[in-house]
Amino acid sequence: MENDRPIFLQIAELLENAILDGSLPEETQVPSTNELAAFHRINPATAAKGVNQLVDDGTLYKRRGIGMFVSPGAREKLRTRRREEFADQYVNPLVTEARKLGISATDLKKMIDAAKERS
Repeated sequence: MENDRPIFLQIAELLENAILDGSLPEETQVPSTNELAAFHRINPATAAKGVNQLVDDGTLYKRRGIGMFVSPGAREKLRTRRREEFADQYVNPLVTEARKLGISATDLKKMIDAAKERS
C-alpha cells in the first residue's frame, strides 16, 4: 500500500486493475472484505469502504448472503473511464505543451513512437 493515498481508494483501484487485466472476469466473486483486510493487514471497515465504492459506481454488485461479484459490462466501463482520465491527465497537457513549443502533431507522434521503441 502507498502512503500518499487513502487505503480504501487503493483497495478499489486494486480490484479495478484485476477486472481490467482479466484476473477478475465479469460475474466472478471478488475477495471478501475480511480476506482483503487480512491480506493487506488493514481494518475490515477500510476494505469495505473500497469495495462499497465499487458497488456504488456499478462495478460490483452484491448477492445477499454470498458476497460481491463483478458486474456485467464492468471491464468496458472501467476501460472507458480510465481512458478519459488518461486523456485528461496526460494527453491534453502533452498536446498543450507541444503546441507552446511549436511541436507539430507529426513530430509529437514521432517522439511518442521513439519513446515506445525505447521502453
